Amino acid sequence: MLIGTAGHIDHGKTALIKRLTGRNTDRLPEEIKRGISIELGYAYEALDDGSTLGFVDVPGHEKFVHAMVAGATGIDFALLVVAADDGVMPQTDEHLDILAMLGIGRGAVALTKIDVVDTARIDEVIAQLAARTSGSAAGAWPVFPVSSLSGAGIEALRAELHAQTRAQHRREAAGYFRLAIDRAFTLAGIGTVVTGTAHAGRVQVGDTVAIEPRGLTARVRSLHVQDKAATNGGAGERCALNLAGIEKADVDRGLWIQSTALDNATDRLDVALTFAPHGRALASGSSLHFHHGTDDVIARIARLDGDEFEAGATALASVALDRPIAACHGDRFIVRDAQARRTLGGGVVLDIAPPRRGRRTDARLVALRALRDQPPAQALAAWLEHEMVALARLQSGWNLLDGEMTVLLQSCNARIAAGFAFSAARWRSLHEKLLAAVAATHEREPEMPGVEQHRLRRMVAPALSADAFAELIEEQLSAGRLVRRGAFVGDPSHKAELGSGERLRWEKIKPLLMEQRFEPPRVRDIARATKIPEAEVRTVLRRVARVGEITLVAHDHFFLTDAVRAMADITAELAGASGAARAAQFRDRIGGGRKVAIQILEFFDRVGYTRRVRDDHLVRRPNPWTT
Repeated sequence: MLIGTAGHIDHGKTALIKRLTGRNTDRLPEEIKRGISIELGYAYEALDDGSTLGFVDVPGHEKFVHAMVAGATGIDFALLVVAADDGVMPQTDEHLDILAMLGIGRGAVALTKIDVVDTARIDEVIAQLAARTSGSAAGAWPVFPVSSLSGAGIEALRAELHAQTRAQHRREAAGYFRLAIDRAFTLAGIGTVVTGTAHAGRVQVGDTVAIEPRGLTARVRSLHVQDKAATNGGAGERCALNLAGIEKADVDRGLWIQSTALDNATDRLDVALTFAPHGRALASGSSLHFHHGTDDVIARIARLDGDEFEAGATALASVALDRPIAACHGDRFIVRDAQARRTLGGGVVLDIAPPRRGRRTDARLVALRALRDQPPAQALAAWLEHEMVALARLQSGWNLLDGEMTVLLQSCNARIAAGFAFSAARWRSLHEKLLAAVAATHEREPEMPGVEQHRLRRMVAPALSADAFAELIEEQLSAGRLVRRGAFVGDPSHKAELGSGERLRWEKIKPLLMEQRFEPPRVRDIARATKIPEAEVRTVLRRVARVGEITLVAHDHFFLTDAVRAMADITAELAGASGAARAAQFRDRIGGGRKVAIQILEFFDRVGYTRRVRDDHLVRRPNPWTT
């Protein structure tokens, strides 16, 4: 179990830890000289059952609240220290607020310095504490009057801490490994060492880990867990990692050591934010200090479900950070005023990749409330009702192992397509919109064989990825509700035909396209050869393209659909041989010019048959012109 101290400066936190463990957590010369804690301190006590009880001692001075927040992140149990002579003081109040905002509900109160006051004063301070913590989790914490000088009451407090440790359930090491760095240093002959509390997952010697959000990697050369050499460590444990392949200058407090599988660096968040009841209203859009993990970042925070932040109220808010952090859904945070003098409130991260538009719509707010109020499965189900969610965004944003994500998606009956999750109802709705759009196009443009797939996506679901939309189309093709006619998708019962006059002119033009299948003449050249006016040639060819016998590949450049089918097969052959089709190879195969070859490949990209990556054209799906 990890215990973190809290309380006002000079109330005896460090002296109490020394009495309990025999270790002085003040290690800096300035701390020893001034007699106050400036940095986080650590101490450990070995228990009879072989486990180790860890203590994180935090500074009590108002100037070092940022260090207190860093130390409180990840602890299991709070030890609030209040001096009997001073009683409840400003940092007692502030530290209590911070503990509450971080969701730390278990704790005890050590009433120190009882050797310098009388019994009446002890009773008075206990009453003060009861009044201050009434209605909060801290109101149920037991109070232990102690003297670190004489040792009075220490054994009773120690017994309580040991009992709480025995009752502590080992934190489940779910998700990928995440550790917030609270200290980084170099040891002679050892190298770079970072320490912190593991928030999730497990790590072992030899693992490659990421340093985020800097995007660096390192190898875990050796490991200490709860002050002992170990081969692995996990959630809820204090870990010291000796990192190979990284310099001390590359790591510092505020960064995260985590699995390389996570991609959770972000400078925008949607959050649930609760303000302290004794604070004041704050304008939406204010700049504040945003404390997350062990980091302190300036952020602009805007309310999503109202106009301003009221004291004691909980609100949904968007956070724009001055620089990226590595965050996950469910992470706790603290906000302090712009001058870093007062703690204003805190909350929980809901979404690490919020949409840039529509963030205040009713649908989005319903989804955020579900993410705030519901357990994971119900929260995700509600979220999917209002928007599709990228699987990569879900896995990194929620820190889910592959198996954990599979179980979660199955519990929501989610439909997976091209790396996105949809609710079953939303996927059905997309199918209905798709069929309705095809039917409406046939009614509006009866001469057309169908709708070109990219145009259809813009009509039905422009925000949907091309790959996901292709899966939607394939399901309808497999069910026989749609058919593919070259580059078009249409209703099986629909048939487009040419008029008699158009057919006669087409029969005159067609031989010219057949003579040069892979580099047919353009409209102006056809008009010159047939003596048909250029505008009339263009009209006829567009009509024939709608029927499906020819395909418009580039401006005024029509190819027989049979030729397009053959060129698509050539593209697939080239991609199969070398992984991708390239313009030079394609030009050599069709025997045309480079410009025409590029136009054809760009056409294949445009209709979704291929996807361009630099100079490569990667085949995405089977030849759509195959009958």
